Amino acid sequence: MPDIKHFNPDIVLDDAIQIFWRQGLPTTGIQALVTATGVSRSSLYATFGSKDGLYAAALDRYIAQHSTPAFAQLSSASSGLTAIEEFFSGLIEVRCSGPVAGWGCMVTNAYAGPECGDPGIRTLLEEHHTTLEAAMRAALATAHDLGQLHPDGDLDASAAVLATLAYGVNLRSRAGADAQALTDTVNAALAPLRAHPSPQEHLPQ
Repeated sequence: MPDIKHFNPDIVLDDAIQIFWRQGLPTTGIQALVTATGVSRSSLYATFGSKDGLYAAALDRYIAQHSTPAFAQLSSASSGLTAIEEFFSGLIEVRCSGPVAGWGCMVTNAYAGPECGDPGIRTLLEEHHTTLEAAMRAALATAHDLGQLHPDGDLDASAAVLATLAYGVNLRSRAGADAQALTDTVNAALAPLRAHPSPQEHLPQ
């Protein structure tokens, strides 16, 4: 197996993401990580400090690869509610179909597991949540400016609800909820926000 001087840490983290995402931290043994990465136990420890250290680095890379681009796209979009609909539609598609269907979200899985008790992991999770909620708030502000929202709506409260809904989609998909059920739930959550509810303005069925 490669020693510490002869492997690419980013590639190791990509391999580690796959197993941690699917299995979580508590049920993943170091030997499984050695097998998945092709790097010796001693080299993994020398580079990442411990299994927990490797998990924290993998979670940070997962957020950078998956969450950060999605949140940036949502917050910078000019289409308001359409951007929020597309965010959830894309989320549901990834969670319910394709190679990682049923895995949920590595971040949401961490919230639900004992790993969230680690202060460093907790910081990553809270930063992730803050960024998600801010992206929802920005998209809602655009929707407000476009006249898409009910005039009495509270943008901060709505952003908090939608951010929490994203975690719910992740958890329910991991538990086996189908795409249509999740789509119906998102449509029901968005309906009260609309200035002029229309059957044409909802996630694809």
